Amino acid sequence: MVGGAGGLLAGQRRALILAALRRNGGVRVGELTAEFGVSEMTVRRDLDALERRGSLRKVHGGAVPAGPSTEAEPVFREKAALGAGEKRRIGRAASLLLPRAGSVAFGGGTTVRAVARAVGPAPGLTVVTNSLPVAELFHGLDEGDRPAEVVLTGGVRTPSDALVGPVADAALAAFHVDVLVLGAHGLGVASGLTTPNLAEAATNARLLAAARRVVLVADATKWRTAQLRTFAGLGAVDVLVTDAAPPPAAGDALRAAGVEVRVAPPG
Repeated sequence: MVGGAGGLLAGQRRALILAALRRNGGVRVGELTAEFGVSEMTVRRDLDALERRGSLRKVHGGAVPAGPSTEAEPVFREKAALGAGEKRRIGRAASLLLPRAGSVAFGGGTTVRAVARAVGPAPGLTVVTNSLPVAELFHGLDEGDRPAEVVLTGGVRTPSDALVGPVADAALAAFHVDVLVLGAHGLGVASGLTTPNLAEAATNARLLAAARRVVLVADATKWRTAQLRTFAGLGAVDVLVTDAAPPPAAGDALRAAGVEVRVAPPG
C-alpha cells in the first residue's frame, strides 16, 4: 500500500489512508497498523476523524468509501505532505515560465503554492489569487521582495484553502492577467480538468477566462482519477508542467490540443 510510513504526522497518515481508499476501494485496520507502525487505537482515531469529515464510512475491521462524499478533498496540510518532492520539482520548473513583471494569477492547491514558493523576489509582479496559502506566502516575504500588489478574492473557503463561490467569481470577472498558474484534482483525456468541488469548478473557470496564458501544474498521479466536475478541457491549457511523461493516450490528446508538456527535471 505505502512504504516507509513510520513517524508520519496524523494529517499525513490520514491523507495516505484516503489515497489507499480511493485506490483499493477499502482499507483494513490491521493492514494500516502494520503499514504505519502505529497502534490499532491510533488507526481507529484516524478513521474516526475521517468519518466525521464524511471522507469514509467505518465498517467492521476497516473502512469503505462513504459514497459521493468521498469525493471531498483532503485538507491543505494533508495534501501538502503527499508527493512533496515532486511538487517542489514542478514548482521550480513552472516558476521559470512566469514573467518577472506583469500580472500572474494563482489558483488553489498545494502544487500551485509550490510554484509561488519558487518564484522568489517578485517586486515587479501583481498577483491575483483565490488561495489563502499563496497570499500568505507572498505577504510573508521581506518588504522589498513582495509583489507590487497581492489581490486576494473573497469567497467561501474550501478544504484546499481556496476561496470560491459567487463573491470570488464576481471579483475575478473584472481581471485580465498575463499568466494563470492552475492545478486540478484530476485529469483525463475525455474528462479534461476536474475537481470534486462544484463551486471551485465555477471559480476555476473564471480564472481561466481572465488569463491570456495558462500554465497547468499537476503530477502524474492526477491522470488516474476523474473527479466529480469538469471545469475545462485539455485545450484550455497552454503548458502542462508535470513530474513524469503523461500516459500515451494522454500525450496524444495533449499534442492534438496544442498543449506543450514540460517534465520537471529531477533533483
